[in-house]
Amino acid sequence: MTVFELTRRLIDIESITPNEHDVAEYLFHYLSELAATTGGHVERMPVEERRFNVLAIWGEPRVTLSTHLDTVPPFIPSREDSDFVWGRGACDVKGIIASMIFAVRQLLRDGVGNIALLFVVGEERNSAGAYEASKHPRGSKFLINGEPTSNKLALGSKGALRYEITATGRMSHSAYPELGESAIEKLLDVLEALRRITLPVDAVLGESTLNIGTLTGGRAPNVVPDFAKAEVMIRLVNDPTSTKEAVQKAAAGRAEAKEVLCIPAVLLESVPGVETTIVKYTTDIPAFGGAWGKPLLIGPGTIHVAHTSEERVPKKELVEAIGLYQHLVKSLLS
Repeated sequence: MTVFELTRRLIDIESITPNEHDVAEYLFHYLSELAATTGGHVERMPVEERRFNVLAIWGEPRVTLSTHLDTVPPFIPSREDSDFVWGRGACDVKGIIASMIFAVRQLLRDGVGNIALLFVVGEERNSAGAYEASKHPRGSKFLINGEPTSNKLALGSKGALRYEITATGRMSHSAYPELGESAIEKLLDVLEALRRITLPVDAVLGESTLNIGTLTGGRAPNVVPDFAKAEVMIRLVNDPTSTKEAVQKAAAGRAEAKEVLCIPAVLLESVPGVETTIVKYTTDIPAFGGAWGKPLLIGPGTIHVAHTSEERVPKKELVEAIGLYQHLVKSLLS
């Protein structure tokens, strides 16, 4: 099986969060066959019912290559042409899984040991697998996390701060709005205040950004609405304290701002000879909390096509990633 064939095999096993069971089982058996001939050990790391991380270890791991098993909806089966492998998870992150496995296979042939593969559930929603793995460290000193970076080492990644903004009011007939209290108008005022917040800027990660992702509310066109809610995501570049204070100030007296998620921004390491970049998205790295070692972030493909109907990964980058992962492991071990 080539790296392209393994990528397609993984893509064709639907693993939309939280339905990672089948792809995890496939990888458990696939890696067990590899471990049986190379002196390794493979185990399931339980997370929830029918959800588990897959961990493969050779020796006493000092470097761990890790990425996630889950994808976003909808499921898109694989296909390929001369330049790309297409399908849901092609770059985020089934191709990365395949490249990591092929890199480890070659490292073992070269006599390199003390390495591990760790594939976790839930990154696309709440990093449940990474949080569980953080409770079970195995002595690894470095964690090479895989996300699409066009095979460049990320010097940093932004964090994420998510809120549910909820406004309440009083219903009335729309012909007599003075008898009601519009929750939607309150929410719109809060959202306008949020859009006017001056967000922090970092010298490495750049500027924070704010996205109003969803809006719901109201009963009917002729009813003054008594309820309205928005979901807001802020991409963090530094300590979130001032941003949290600004959100609460914007909502004060008009709506409730409930913090749903806060993942800090992280600054990462470089390795000589490997090109670098900055990424604006959030990864599992903060959830690991350093338990699996100092983190690095790199993988084939671009985030610009991840989560889209045109998701794909360049075949050239899949092959290149195999060599890059080997180079990084050897550099870190030395």
